[in-house]
Amino acid sequence: MKYLNRAMLIIGLALIVSYGHATDVVEIYQDAQINDPIVGAAKAGYAASQEAVPQARALLLPSINASASTSQSERRFPGSRDPLGNSIPSSQFNSHDWNAALQQPVINVSRWYSLAGAKSQVEAAGYDLEGTKQDLIVRVVRSYLAVLRAQDLLDTTEAEVIAVQRQLEQVQQRFDVGLVAITDVLESQAASDSAEVRRIQAAGDHSIFFETLSTLTGISYERLNRLSDNLPIVNPSPVDQEEWVRTALDQNLGIKAAREQLISARKNVRARASDHLPTIDAQVSHFNNVTGGSEFLGNQTTSTAFSLRFNLPLYNGGAVRSRVKQASAQAEQSQELLTNQQLTVTRDTRNLYIAVATDVVRVRARLKAITSAKSALEATETGYEVGTRNIVEVLQAQQFLFASQFDYADSRYNYVINLMLLKQAAGTLATADVAELNTFTDPNDQVVRVVSLQGQR
Repeated sequence: MKYLNRAMLIIGLALIVSYGHATDVVEIYQDAQINDPIVGAAKAGYAASQEAVPQARALLLPSINASASTSQSERRFPGSRDPLGNSIPSSQFNSHDWNAALQQPVINVSRWYSLAGAKSQVEAAGYDLEGTKQDLIVRVVRSYLAVLRAQDLLDTTEAEVIAVQRQLEQVQQRFDVGLVAITDVLESQAASDSAEVRRIQAAGDHSIFFETLSTLTGISYERLNRLSDNLPIVNPSPVDQEEWVRTALDQNLGIKAAREQLISARKNVRARASDHLPTIDAQVSHFNNVTGGSEFLGNQTTSTAFSLRFNLPLYNGGAVRSRVKQASAQAEQSQELLTNQQLTVTRDTRNLYIAVATDVVRVRARLKAITSAKSALEATETGYEVGTRNIVEVLQAQQFLFASQFDYADSRYNYVINLMLLKQAAGTLATADVAELNTFTDPNDQVVRVVSLQGQR
């Protein structure tokens, strides 16, 4: 009865708190969009990468520089005398000047290629950010379903503990009247102890996965909606593996980012090769100088100059050639990374398509297995009553039934996760998929976070 009382306590606590609002997967996803540190870091990284374009563009726009200086001077005439024979006294005076210059690149091929490469880098960073957002959907769904899976396992182990305890009590009664041997009692006790161990582990995992879910949002959740029984378990649409692969090669965000990185690397090769080419800059400068003291041409001068500057790199120690070789190697690296990304996405898309299709069959098979396990348990219990089966076979039949029930629930969760991963590989995973999944959650069937009862016996 102590196991039954504990189970009733858990059920009672669940009923008390289940009248409150339970959190669904959309709400958690919305919280994660705001609070998830990984997405936050990705957004900051993208904002930083965006600055590469204005920085590259700035090298093609006019630049204005100004400078000024001032100095205090003392002029002495040692040994010099005026016509009357008097010593010429020293004099002190201040001089100051300022100048301003405007410079505009007229021809600089290298900088134009650098600007184009920076734009591709920003595009790649944008795809990386979108990929991180898609990954957030997978992480939210995976963590949410992990809690539901832990609850199913806890429910299964609790039911197993109650069933085995009831079986132990019945065997003990039969032993007391001499109908069974002591070995049946010992076998039942061992099964009861093993079931209790599994229940303790399941209760611990239940709390752990609730904490894991909170890591995504920084928010503690007490109740979650479970998946309803009407969740459709169907083959992926379109039902064509090659169509999924073609879509993935065209829309996968990792591939898109790798393509832009390759474009940027090729632009960088041209930019470095263009460092051999001449450049032309236009410049306008104005200079003003005021000098204290007596000057033959006066104490203030101003000048304005207009100029075109032609520069042709001839030799700088081989640095330009080395940078070209470096950029070429980086472009080759980007090409290899793109190829690897395409091969990996193709493999993952095929595997995930097969996994989803397999999950559909597996869910149906495991549902049938539950019915078969129930019939087998009933037949085994009847056989035990008439003496044709032993207690070990009854306990094994019970374990098989509970395992079948959990496996069925587990296969449904695997189906949802694999379907999300397939859409992510294809580059089509979106917020709408979270909303659609949410329509198949049941607010009347909740997972309740309860205090661990591991210490109780």
